[in-house]
Amino acid sequence: MQPMTLLQQLVLLLDRDIDEAALERAQMHLLDWLGCAVYGAQSELAGKLKNYLETWGAPGEYWSLAGRNSCWQDALQLNGALGSVSEMDDLHRTSTLHPGPVIIPAALAVAEMVKASPRALLEAIVVGYEAMIRIGRALGRDHYALYHSTSTCGSFGAAAAAARLLGLNHEEMVWALANAGSRTGGFWQMRHEAVETKHLHNAGAAHAGVQSALLASQQLRGPASLLEGTQGFFAATSSQAMPLAVVDHAADGWLLFQCSFKPWPACRHTHPAIDAVRSLGRIASDDIRALHISTYADGLIFCDRPQPESPAQARFSLQHCAAVALLCGTPEIHHFEQNFLQREDVAALRAKVTLHVDEEHQRAYPGHFSATVRLILNDGTEREAIVRDAWGDPEWPLTGEDIVSKARVLFAAGGVAVEPAADIVEVVLNLREQQDLGGLFTALRALGG
Repeated sequence: MQPMTLLQQLVLLLDRDIDEAALERAQMHLLDWLGCAVYGAQSELAGKLKNYLETWGAPGEYWSLAGRNSCWQDALQLNGALGSVSEMDDLHRTSTLHPGPVIIPAALAVAEMVKASPRALLEAIVVGYEAMIRIGRALGRDHYALYHSTSTCGSFGAAAAAARLLGLNHEEMVWALANAGSRTGGFWQMRHEAVETKHLHNAGAAHAGVQSALLASQQLRGPASLLEGTQGFFAATSSQAMPLAVVDHAADGWLLFQCSFKPWPACRHTHPAIDAVRSLGRIASDDIRALHISTYADGLIFCDRPQPESPAQARFSLQHCAAVALLCGTPEIHHFEQNFLQREDVAALRAKVTLHVDEEHQRAYPGHFSATVRLILNDGTEREAIVRDAWGDPEWPLTGEDIVSKARVLFAAGGVAVEPAADIVEVVLNLREQQDLGGLFTALRALGG
């Protein structure tokens, strides 16, 4: 008898009881994604996608943030692209990926197709996060250096969520994950140009996962040894992969509890520095001689942008984020818009920021996102602050009230009126007690797009 492959073992691991605490947590991730996606629906990217659907899209009955129904493929492609626009999407640290923008639109799409129960939707979210994170954490750091891991691993998670909702058996679920993963991609080269490709990565991963699960339900087979095979996923994308991490520690509980919620509208690599700077208090820029930020290497690789030229670049600028935190205390969405990043006092303060790689922070990463800031005033006074974990990480979590407040802010920024925003919050936070998803999709359609 042949030993089980990693995907076969993973599928067995996913088929275990899901407790009420995990379902409640899934509700919070659903609400968090909705806030991010509704805000993203007002972006320039969303306008381009909506124009594309108007020109080339197919009619259908499925909900999308375009503000009109579409076929499931178009609805999923749009919804899947919008959750990361604000850079406030959830995060799993050791796998360095963002599950929500891929898993949740995929799960919603299939739940609407099959008229799933609210509990089934939440279970699919839990399972999707688990599959995506387990495969992501098995990759070596060399993978993240070149690949957008939310994209490369997201298709596995989307397939797992869809397969759960479709009621696939173990063999069919293996086929779904294998075919989704064999189509994976997403190169970081897009970081070096002013393009929107990153968000298409997420949409493509969600679509590949759902389509692979639907095809598996029609007996379209996939390679069970895709992960560890000699020409498989690990061999192709990570020479430092740790394959057993896919199935290790099965008794540790569901991995969505290890995810972080992001309070600030910027890349997560900037958050430890933001939190450290905020602890120093607000200081007039004229009183500052220099600000030194020491953190791990990926923080600089992704976020060393002393002169951001667009809101997207500002969200990936440690210099801009530090300036905002010093001048304003609490970073808000409008602090990353064009008029604010061009202010003379903001630009002058960005120029006083110097970045360094710190070996202690580097050793702690990616298990901990940390930073040290050292502020030097014109009178020679120095102040220092160290953050070992960013706000929103499991060690320093956002409360339920924090997550709801964040969603309300994003709904408002996305142009949603108070009453429909309140309705969606109430529906999502009570989803486990509802009999069907009619209330959820009614509330979603009231959000517009």
